[in-house]
Amino acid sequence: MEDRVSAPETIWRIDGPFAILTFNRPEARNAMTWAMYDALVAACEQVDADPQIRLFILRGAGGRAFASGTDISQFQAFREPKDAIDYEKKISAVLGRLERVVKPTIAQIEGVAAGAGCGIAITCDLRVATPESTIGIPIARTLGNCASTGTFGRLVDLVGPARAKEMLFTGRLVPAAEATAIGLFNRVVSKEAIEQEVLTLAREIAANAPLTIRATKEMTRRILAARRPTESDADLVEMCYMSGDFKEGVAAFLGKRRPQWTGS
Repeated sequence: MEDRVSAPETIWRIDGPFAILTFNRPEARNAMTWAMYDALVAACEQVDADPQIRLFILRGAGGRAFASGTDISQFQAFREPKDAIDYEKKISAVLGRLERVVKPTIAQIEGVAAGAGCGIAITCDLRVATPESTIGIPIARTLGNCASTGTFGRLVDLVGPARAKEMLFTGRLVPAAEATAIGLFNRVVSKEAIEQEVLTLAREIAANAPLTIRATKEMTRRILAARRPTESDADLVEMCYMSGDFKEGVAAFLGKRRPQWTGS
């Protein structure tokens, strides 16, 4: 199992009662590849299987990003609706597995958490960030695709529908002070202090009754899951990912230019 977690693009470490997964593509602001998503799922499995692990920490290498989303170059292979629907199913499955980890999870956010990186961060139980950190899903101004029901539901759970829609409509990245005020970040500390702050918080949690924490986490998940819609989002995924706008968004992103939207 550990071989599936430790790879060139991820670093896996167990430090006493803590498991730490580092997304390790700093040259690409830790943009997520398929292998990195697979490593995240494998890490979740190992965390749940090891009774000595009390808490799971996720972070990004390099100090510039937690994760900046899915590696956009991978979208060039999309040709038919099934490609888009399968992608969103994969992301939903990965985030669903992270959500169901029975140990508490902390996202240690330095720099940007964008797109799927935001999705990973808001799926974690707690988020600790630096003053320079930003978070959001900027797809309305970058790619022209759509967030999955699960990701949008988690965002609504944290900030409410009006703020969630404002974030998605504008595509802006929310700065740390505002993110804390609206409930996206739990704590903001200096870049120099964040690692120690996360470990201090982890130790405080790990010292408490494991079953109480597990029950609290699962009860919260069940309450929030009961409020989320069960209706399929496949029609919306297909509409966005099969559009000319999405093709333009991917080409513009990779070409480092502004996309020209047509609504078709």
